Amino acid sequence: MIPAHEALERLREGNRRFVSDIKNLNSMPSQSRRLELAAGQEPFAIILGCSDSRVPAELVFDQGLGDLFVIRVAGNIVAPSQIGSVEFAAGQFGTRLVVVLGHTGCGAIKATLDELQRPSANQSRNLRSIVDRVRPSVQTLLNTDLRHDHCALMQQAVRANILASANQLRHGSDILENLIQNEGLLVVGAEYSLETGEVEFFDSVPG
Repeated sequence: MIPAHEALERLREGNRRFVSDIKNLNSMPSQSRRLELAAGQEPFAIILGCSDSRVPAELVFDQGLGDLFVIRVAGNIVAPSQIGSVEFAAGQFGTRLVVVLGHTGCGAIKATLDELQRPSANQSRNLRSIVDRVRPSVQTLLNTDLRHDHCALMQQAVRANILASANQLRHGSDILENLIQNEGLLVVGAEYSLETGEVEFFDSVPG
């Protein structure tokens, strides 16, 4: 079992390689690694990230087969299925780091802000289910001066949504709460920059 702080440093190092366009040969897929993993897996980090095609966690953190347990959903929202997936990985594999990974220019955040400012009568109920989960974390921002600055509003909304999702994982499950209090599980929030490729860990990061 890899401690959370060590797992976090692995992710930081991997992202630095990604930004510098340096590839770790150990992260390259190979037949031997694939066969090794057929018997089981021990991912060192759980990533709850957005489905955006520009933010694949394995590439962003320069990791290979079996390294990350990745859950992807538009807007990196937290619903019961996501909580259950995190519970499963943390309990089954002993993974001790969970990263909620949002990103700049998130389409789900933009869609939510657009819906709050200009409600649509034709939005599908499935898309609305995503918007409704993002809504509580960003709605109050529209009551501030940020509503006059779209770029600043988006930046703050992305981070607010990450914080909300991370807090839901910390406090929305008795299993995860117990692992946090007694087994060293760490849930952190992070933001990926589409422009620079850098990941900034900014919520509940130790040290």
